[in-house]
Amino acid sequence: MSTKRLVGIVLLVIGIILLVLGLRATDSIGESIQEGITGKFSDQTTLYIIGGAIAAVVGAAMAFLGGRDRTG
Repeated sequence: MSTKRLVGIVLLVIGIILLVLGLRATDSIGESIQEGITGKFSDQTTLYIIGGAIAAVVGAAMAFLGGRDRTG
């Protein structure tokens, strides 16, 4: 297994974890109150969701495309 593929898998897992944490935070009472008042989620929750999505996409791309051998 290449290093790029391994890093991609790690990024994918971290991205999924951040995405789940961000989405679970949107259901909290404090977050619901803030969203009701301001109409948007807190900066931390937004960063978890966006950062998790980006890390998951980059990790998936690296895991599936980054490990090709160039022999032959």
